[in-house]
Amino acid sequence: MKRTQVIIVGAGPVGCVAAYRLALQGVDVLLLESQARCPEDMRASTFHAPTLGMMDELGLLDRLEAQGLRAPVYQYRNRETGEVLSFDLGEIADAVKHPYRLQCEQFKLARLVTSLLADHPHAEVKFERRLLSFEQDDKGVTVHVETPLAIETYQADYLIGVDGANSLVRKWLGVEFEGFTYGEKFLTLTTDWPMESRFQDLAYVSYMADATEWCVLLRVPSLWRVLVPALESDSDAWLVSDEKKNTVFSGLMGDGASVTTHHRTLYKVHQRVVTKYNHGRVLLAGDAAHLNNPLGGFGMNSGIHDVWNLTEKLCAILKEGADPAPLLERYDRQRRTVMQEFVQAQSIRNKQDLEIGDDESRRRRQENLEVLMTNDVKRRDYLLTQSMVSSRAREAEIA
Repeated sequence: MKRTQVIIVGAGPVGCVAAYRLALQGVDVLLLESQARCPEDMRASTFHAPTLGMMDELGLLDRLEAQGLRAPVYQYRNRETGEVLSFDLGEIADAVKHPYRLQCEQFKLARLVTSLLADHPHAEVKFERRLLSFEQDDKGVTVHVETPLAIETYQADYLIGVDGANSLVRKWLGVEFEGFTYGEKFLTLTTDWPMESRFQDLAYVSYMADATEWCVLLRVPSLWRVLVPALESDSDAWLVSDEKKNTVFSGLMGDGASVTTHHRTLYKVHQRVVTKYNHGRVLLAGDAAHLNNPLGGFGMNSGIHDVWNLTEKLCAILKEGADPAPLLERYDRQRRTVMQEFVQAQSIRNKQDLEIGDDESRRRRQENLEVLMTNDVKRRDYLLTQSMVSSRAREAEIA
């Protein structure tokens, strides 16, 4: 039976960052993934400034930059009035080393890191390993996984579950996943049609408010991603149909039938946080621990911030002999507080800002935006919040 120090379930970007940081610190780690390779998930594509600092510290930033696009400016556009408000992250260059968003699909990070882990003396990556069960005692965790041909068993000091929204690690723990699921669904379409030719000075990240159908336009190197809401009553088959695609793009540029798409992805959206991140020797992080709507690009980033916090504590425990209980309790306290106070609240607010609503809501929102554009102090606070700098500062305050 193979033994290692840390087993990580889930080779998405969060699991890969956790494994790579531990390996760089000399901790033996085994990364398990149920699929045959890192999945090509198009949902997350924004890396915020604090996350870019982490990538820089790991020596990954230059290679990510080569595969992505810098987006120092993002916009709010009103589809009814044509008004455009631009926010420049260069205004907080004194607070962050990387005052921009990097637009780069999350699977590129996962595939980069797994290739590096494959050659690292402290790491091992195994694909086509589906978690079956685990048990823990005062000596460690025993993990059972299914391969295409056999059942394998591994032992470790700690197990980290970063296996997504439908996490088997979380389900086996039986931990509550509190919050709610939106009644609507979200549809993501990708196209190489030049959206910038339709909208003057279009930023790589643009949020478009509308009373009937808001949308988000996000640019990655080869494609535009278009995110729109969809009614729960609409059938999945219709939502990914040519008819729906034509409707969406006709609303944006007049002739949707002429637009070719490369991906059509439909998913439910949740706002949920587990009641506890640490369970003895089993820890939760990323989407296994929390879910939020994608408006603002907080999901993948907050997951990476989870494991940045956690791996620091595990290194202290495994390399320096630190007492695990207070450190892992602090991990739970810091990250769960940040999720509840910042990420959940801000992502909900970002969604509300795109839903124009009634006249009174429209008036209040317009007043708030005008204050941001004219008040340097409030605009700076807003930029620090949206770039997740404030949430990192809040985490550091929590004892």
